[in-house]
Amino acid sequence: MSVELNHRITGEGAPLIVLHGLFGSMDNLGGIIRRLQEGWQVHALDQRNHGNSPHTETMDYPAMAADVVAYMDAQGLDKAAILGHSMGGKTAMQVALMAPERVDRVIVADIAPVAYKPRHDAILEGLTSLDLTAVKTRRDADRLLAEYVEMPPVRQFLLKNLERVPEGEQKPGEGLYRWRLNLPVIEASYPKLALAPEGDGPYNGPVMFLKGEDSAYIQDKHWDEIRRLFPSAELQIIEGTGHWLHAEKPDAFEALCRAFLKQ
Repeated sequence: MSVELNHRITGEGAPLIVLHGLFGSMDNLGGIIRRLQEGWQVHALDQRNHGNSPHTETMDYPAMAADVVAYMDAQGLDKAAILGHSMGGKTAMQVALMAPERVDRVIVADIAPVAYKPRHDAILEGLTSLDLTAVKTRRDADRLLAEYVEMPPVRQFLLKNLERVPEGEQKPGEGLYRWRLNLPVIEASYPKLALAPEGDGPYNGPVMFLKGEDSAYIQDKHWDEIRRLFPSAELQIIEGTGHWLHAEKPDAFEALCRAFLKQ
C-alpha cells in the first residue's frame, strides 16, 4: 500500500521529481533543487521511512515506486521527469519500468540497475547501536558515532537525521534526541534495498546515468544490464567526483541535467 510522502514544490515549468538516497532526505539535494527550480517545477520528496514521510513496515523498490506514482496522482501529474541519487536512482528506475507511461525521462545519479554487496554495515551498526539516552548534544552523538564511522563528512550527513525531542514529548529515561529515520525497518529491509529494480520489460524513454569518476557504483560490467533495461540510456562521467557528485561538482551536475531535461 502506498503512503502519502512528505514533499516540497518549488519553481515553475515542466514537473521534475527529485528523490534522495539511503539515510537521506530531500534536504540533502537542496543545492541542485534550488538550481533546477529555475526552469522546472521541482517536486522534492522524502521517501518512506526517511525525512518527514511516514514510517512503514514494508520497504522495497516496488513499494517506493508506488509511493511516487500515488504522489503524481494526488498532484494531478500525468507525466514527469525523475531525478534520483543512489537509492533514489533505483526508485526512479523502478517507476520507469513499472509505469513507463508516467515518466518523461530519467536522470540516475551514480547507481546502476544491479544488486550490490552490502556497503553500509558499519553505518547501520553505528546508528542502531547509538545510545540516545547518553546523547545530550550533537557533539556527543558525533563522538559516539565516530567509533563506527570514521569520516566526519559522512557522520555529519547521517546526523542530519537526529532531531531533538520537543519538550512536551520528552519522557524520563528516553533521551533528548530521536531518529527521524525508521531505523529498525531500514535495517531489516537493507537486503531488499541492495537489489536491482524489477520490471516486465524495458523502459525505452530517455535515461541519463551520471557517474562520479572516482565512484565504483557504476562499472563497465553493468553496462549490458543498463542497456537491457534502458535501451536509450546514455552515460556522462563527472571528473574528480565520487558518489556525492551533485555536491562535489554542482556546476557540472546542473549543466548536464539542464541539457538533458531540455532535449
